[in-house]
Amino acid sequence: MKADLKNLVELNSSKRSKTFAIVIQLLIILSVVTFSIETLPNLKPQTRVILNSIETFCVIIFTFEYLARIYVADSKPKFIFSFFGIIDFLAILPFYLSFGIDLRSLRMLRMFRLFRLFKLVRYNKALRHFGNAMMMAKEQIILFMVITLMLIYFAAVGIFYFENEAQPEHFSSIFDSLWWSIVTLTTVGYGDVYPITMGGRIFTFFILIIGLGIVAIPTGIISSSLTKAVEPLEEDQA
Repeated sequence: MKADLKNLVELNSSKRSKTFAIVIQLLIILSVVTFSIETLPNLKPQTRVILNSIETFCVIIFTFEYLARIYVADSKPKFIFSFFGIIDFLAILPFYLSFGIDLRSLRMLRMFRLFRLFKLVRYNKALRHFGNAMMMAKEQIILFMVITLMLIYFAAVGIFYFENEAQPEHFSSIFDSLWWSIVTLTTVGYGDVYPITMGGRIFTFFILIIGLGIVAIPTGIISSSLTKAVEPLEEDQA
């Protein structure tokens, strides 16, 4: 029985396993869609009953999947504290908490239902490649994030000294300047806060040039890692 169950819940070449994987993926998408529909205003009580029924059904299946994976795991603690084990747990957590906690007063707990989207990674080869690429490039990504945070702070300090006297309402402190720094370095530029002094404008020009480079760096890192992640699989298939 344990071997049959393991063959069912763990993705492999068997027809039963593939069917189970497709069903789980469809339920994940269905639960996310119903979660979105629940946010619509003025829903009829009958509609909410249907949505709650769908949610209950999905959670029952997800709970069975989670418990089955624990049961068939070679190392149960290793699975429980693994990436997918934590995702599976968080995907069903809000439903069971709702029995003891009023989720209307703790609306953020509903956000945990979005973790169901991460369950798709287990069944999607392309998403697994992306996950492997992120793991391969984690050191470069961490280095990039550290440098980016340093540049954001540097830009905030610089624009503060250029614009503080001219616009004390927008650049009253370095902390207020951080918003301008973030939207400028990421080249978003909402336009709600902008420099008016000559020095601030020149400084902003160089920050924008640096921002263009910052946007391009992660693309190159991830693209290179994706290539490295996919190449071994292509060689094995060849």
